[in-house]
Parts: sequence; C-alpha cells; structure tokens
Amino acid sequence: MKQTFIAILALGFFANPIRAADAPIGRPNVLLICVDDLKPLLGCYGDTRVKSPNIDRLAARGVLFERAFCNQAVCAPSRNSLMTGLRPQSLGIYDLSTNFRKALPDAVTVAQQFQRNGYRTEAMGKVMHVGHGNHEDAASWTVPHFQAKTVGYALPENRTKVTREAALFANQEPKDMESLPKGAPTECADVADNVYGDGQIADEAVRRLRAAKDKPGEPWFMGVGFLKPHLPFCAPKKYWDLYKEEDFPLPALTKLPVGAPEFAGQTWGELRNYSDIPKIGPLNDAQTRHLIRGYHAAVSYMDAQLGRVLDALDETGLAKNTIIVLWGDHGWHLGDHGLWCKHTNYEQAAHIPLLMVVPGMTPAGARSKSLVETVDLYPTLCELGGIPVPQGLDGASFAAVLKTPSARTKDAVYHVYPRGELMGRAVRTERYRLVEWKKIGAPAGSAVCELYDYETDPAETKNLAADKPEVAAQLRALLAKQPEAKPQVKAAGTGEKDASSPKKPKQDRAAMFASRDKNHDGKLTRDEFLDGQPDPEQAPKRFILFDTDKDGFLSREEFIRGGKNPK
Repeated sequence: MKQTFIAILALGFFANPIRAADAPIGRPNVLLICVDDLKPLLGCYGDTRVKSPNIDRLAARGVLFERAFCNQAVCAPSRNSLMTGLRPQSLGIYDLSTNFRKALPDAVTVAQQFQRNGYRTEAMGKVMHVGHGNHEDAASWTVPHFQAKTVGYALPENRTKVTREAALFANQEPKDMESLPKGAPTECADVADNVYGDGQIADEAVRRLRAAKDKPGEPWFMGVGFLKPHLPFCAPKKYWDLYKEEDFPLPALTKLPVGAPEFAGQTWGELRNYSDIPKIGPLNDAQTRHLIRGYHAAVSYMDAQLGRVLDALDETGLAKNTIIVLWGDHGWHLGDHGLWCKHTNYEQAAHIPLLMVVPGMTPAGARSKSLVETVDLYPTLCELGGIPVPQGLDGASFAAVLKTPSARTKDAVYHVYPRGELMGRAVRTERYRLVEWKKIGAPAGSAVCELYDYETDPAETKNLAADKPEVAAQLRALLAKQPEAKPQVKAAGTGEKDASSPKKPKQDRAAMFASRDKNHDGKLTRDEFLDGQPDPEQAPKRFILFDTDKDGFLSREEFIRGGKNPK
C-alpha cells in the first residue's frame, strides 16, 4: 500500500547533477513539455506525411524512446501519473473530474520535489488536467499557473457562448444539455498563431525563458503544456494548407480485433459531442479524411509553437544547462479498429512519444528500444537533477538509458482502462500485450483476456489469448505480482455524496425504456441505448453494467434495474 511521500532531505543522498561540460556551475534546469493527445505520428517516428520539423529537430539533439507508454489513455489519470509517479490503479483515480489530492492530500508532485530542493517551479498551459470539475495544483508552482483558453474558436460562426462540449468540459450539466449547440470539431481560420491557446502559451513560455536568463543563480523547473492536437482541431489556415485530404488513405482496419470482447472498444463519445458527427454509427469517407487532416494540421500548429520555445531556449543560452522532455499524455485512434479518440488499452491509445535531451549526457539523434512508462519520469528527473527520489513511487529511473540508449531498465510496463464494473489491466513487454478484464477484487479465473503479438501482428488484428495460452499465462503471472487496482475514489474521499446536494427527481425508467425502444421489440441494442445520451463518454460503461446477462442487449427489466440485483 502506497504511503504518503517522504522527502529525503539528508545532503548525503544527493547525486551529482547532470550538466554540460561547458555549462555554468549549478544544477540543471528542467523544461517539461506536455502535449495533449499527441501520438507518435511524427517525422522522427518514421511517418512521412506529417510535418513536424521542430519535434524532429529536438529528437536530433537527444534520445527518442520507441517504446514509451502511458499508464492510462485519458488526460487526467495520465497527468496524475506524470506528476505523482503513481499509476492510476495505485491512486484509485480513472476519471477526469477527481483531483489526485482527493486520494493523496499530502502527495508531493515532481514539481514540488524540485521546489523543496531550491528550484523555482512554474507552469503554463495544460500540465495537470483542468476542466470537468478538476483543477490545477497550486502547491506545485512557485508562481501562479498561466492558463490559456482551452476550448476556443476564431471564426464568428463558431464562437457560440456555451456549447455542449464546453459545458461538459466545465463540469456543467444543465437539464437542457441536449438543447445546447455542439461545437465544430475542426476550424480552419486565417489568423495569427496566438489567436489560439497554444500560440498564447508559447508567447508566455518565451517571456518566462527570457526572464529566467536574468536569474542565472536560480535553477528552474518549467512545465509548458500545449493543448493541440486535442479536439477541436483548430489551427490557422497555413497549417491546414500543408495537407490535402485526398492524400490521406482511409484506415485499413475498421473493426475490433477478431476474438476481442466488444467492451474492449469504445463508441468515441468525446468526438460525438461535436457538430456534424453522427450520434451513432461510423463516419463517412469524407468525414474521416477531414478529421485526419485536421489532426495533422493541429500537430503542425503545435509543432510550430514548440519551435518558438526551443528558439528562445537557444537564444538565451539556457539550452546548454537545461534538461528537455517532450511527453505526450497518450495516443489517439484515427479510425483504426473503427475507433476515434483514446480511452482504450490498444497500442494506438497507449503508445506515446517521448524525447529527452540532457546536456553533456545524451548522444545526439539516438533511439532507444527500452520500455519506459510515464511514472518513470518522476524518479528519472530527480536523479538527473541530483534531487532525492521520494519513497513509494511506482516508477523506476531510466537515467542510465539516456547515457547508453541500448541499455534496458525493465521487462514490462503497465497500464489500465476501466469499462463499467470491469477493470482492464494491461502488461506490455517488448513483444506482447496482455489485457486482463475483471471486476476489481474478483478472482483471476473470472477474467476475460486479450493477447497481442506485435512481432507477428503489429496491427492487432486478432486476439491470441486462446491460441497462445503459455504466453498468456506468463504475462498474467506478471500482472499477478502487481497490487490489485484500487476502486475509483469517491467524492471527498468518503464514498458518500454530499448531504447538502439537491436530490435528483425520481426517474420513470419504464417510460424511458419505452421511448428508446423504437421498434417495440422489448429490448435495446447498444446503439438504441446510447442514442441521445447527454454523457456519451460515460454511457457505454452503463450499458455494460446494465447488461447483467451479457447478451449484448438490455431487456426492459435490465434497463429498469439499472445494474442492481433484483430484490
């Protein structure tokens, strides 16, 4: 069981900080660049279509990690892992709205640990997840956090005061949610870069770096969180002009792997919150190509803002004594497996870009096949900065790999994704991924498993759990050594609702069933149940919970019971 972090303050525990041979005397600075929804669809990762020159030049300066993975493919839990060094299953937080301090009020984030050891810490943009009722962590930053507008459009026709997506993001759920307009999923506007949030964040980062130059004796830890390519795919026209929709091939694989359980996928409710996206069913070819182009345009826009930050780092002379990290919080499905967005345990959602430059240590343009996971960054940065590593972290330092990219620090990494009452715990080795789906605390024999072989089937076309039982058994043994996942932390950490909260009116579930059962056949398909739900990201979890006999339909009785056992 994880204990509250203990800061090791004894001077004797400090390692020698890493710095360039020609750097000024002092501890290295840290520039932590966090990018929202960025998958390894980049030039430096081998993609020939995307335009990512600044990320590519950063990769040419240090080490690119080919096998880096998030700990859960959704924003808030992934960022919790980055900042606390704990996996979601250790914290018991898998959603967007629960702040990590509800699980660990006295947690010491990586920024706090640097702050406690003489660093000025500051952040701008999306470092922690803000929205859906969640918020930034003021204790982590020496100076107030700079927040650019997260959901924003430039075109007058898109600048609706309150959209459905914006309301959900702000954790507002008005009774007339369905009446709110949906925001556009993309925007191409002939505007300056800093009309959108990432341009404003880059402006602020450049200003902060220039100010840091005037304080050479004060080491700093700076988080810069870019918002794109997160939906909506808004970018200035010049970045859209880099691509033509007809140049993008349609996804070759449009279904879940053969033999995979249906609940392993998702219905991409995040995307369905936007206008012109169907409530149910697939996108047409034109929509698919347009969204893929929009994602690429948003990546190139963000890349240009990164370039401005890197230029400022070089121009101020700070680069020679600054550790640079570029980290994507999770991947993104672009129509593969018939999926969009993240929210799965599949490779496209769990695989992340990770680049690091350590002056005087990392070989230029190096690539590493070492397995690393997000929780490893906390202890790694501490070791590189000569700062004590708190006890109780889930991660392990990979500083040795930065010096020798061929080195290995671990044989497996772990991530999770919940589906209703089921928790999908995944273990990823160099060759395989196994996902074990079961209720938290249930016996291992009750689990449904997926197994994928990335040597013979990198596209994940077939679940091999039944075909390779020996491999599945070996990987399940690794999972068995991990602590059981904690259940989701409840409001205020008590598991009880606030007694002062107004009670919701009692629902007439029989009438609700009748209104959804359009063909009057006495059962609801998954699509019938999901149609018109005000919270399309959470609704699929309820379908799984309600479907107690697991036949893929909801009877009238199952719908009315709502997952509860009959009395």
